Amino acid sequence: MKNIQPYRIKTISEFHQLRGLPKPEHPLISVINVESVKRISEEQPTNFVYDFYFIALKRNCNAKFKYGQQQYDFDEGAMLFIAPNQVFGIEYGKDEGLERMGWMLLIHPDFLWNTSLAKSIKQYEYFGYSVNEALLLSEKEEITITGIIQSIQQEYNSIIDKFSQDIIIAQLEVLLSYAERFYQRQFITRKIANHQILIRLENMLEEYFNSDDLMNKGLPSVQHIAGLLNVSPNYLSDLLKVLTGQSTQQHIHDKLIEKAKEKLSTTDLSVSEIAYDLGFEHPQSFSKLFKNKSGISPLEFRASFN
Repeated sequence: MKNIQPYRIKTISEFHQLRGLPKPEHPLISVINVESVKRISEEQPTNFVYDFYFIALKRNCNAKFKYGQQQYDFDEGAMLFIAPNQVFGIEYGKDEGLERMGWMLLIHPDFLWNTSLAKSIKQYEYFGYSVNEALLLSEKEEITITGIIQSIQQEYNSIIDKFSQDIIIAQLEVLLSYAERFYQRQFITRKIANHQILIRLENMLEEYFNSDDLMNKGLPSVQHIAGLLNVSPNYLSDLLKVLTGQSTQQHIHDKLIEKAKEKLSTTDLSVSEIAYDLGFEHPQSFSKLFKNKSGISPLEFRASFN
């Protein structure tokens, strides 16, 4: 199996810099007009993994987009949803002088923590490899979606105050609900993409991290996970790197940090108690891994919500 390592973009500010945009108004969310985005040059990478959610509606791009192992043709315009840690590839055609139109919405998961959307965003199937079609909007549907994104952009460009996040979160929930309605309209008979191993892995990790196994047995090993999936550890990691840009171990750690952030932002448990709940014998090991993955300590993360 050929393994082409994608280029990881960790922050929204990094995305802005790569695409020739000014610094974002907020480090955890950004609304971008497509016409202001610089096309990727031939010298730059064309396969990416984002550490944030990416929602886009584009027209006249003359480009093909590859999401996971599926390819989307955006010549006619379509809407695309990408979750963190999933591969997104771009292949541009010739620039035929058409005026590119549309927008991009970037949302870092930390913007959602301690909100209702932090959990509910995972229920939308279009943020996953099990969907193998982009969302094609009717003219009326596009007007609806564009109106919502303009409201988000207006709030985004306003002076940030204590109400800003709640207002934007509420608008995001409306946007995602409409997208769900339009997907159901379009894909009532859609076929599930052939990524059963990845889907089974995500379900398996979710079940493991929501059970007592984590506290009693610690983190699952790569060998254990591969055995349950009936594949070799090397094959599983190679497959995941092609599909998501990450190894099996990195997937396990990401799920762990996700659960840790949930506990830090929604409970009063101490860092040591959370570490033990997550299967760590020594809280220092948990804090070290958390800071390595998140860039800040568990206490600093919790303090950001106070």
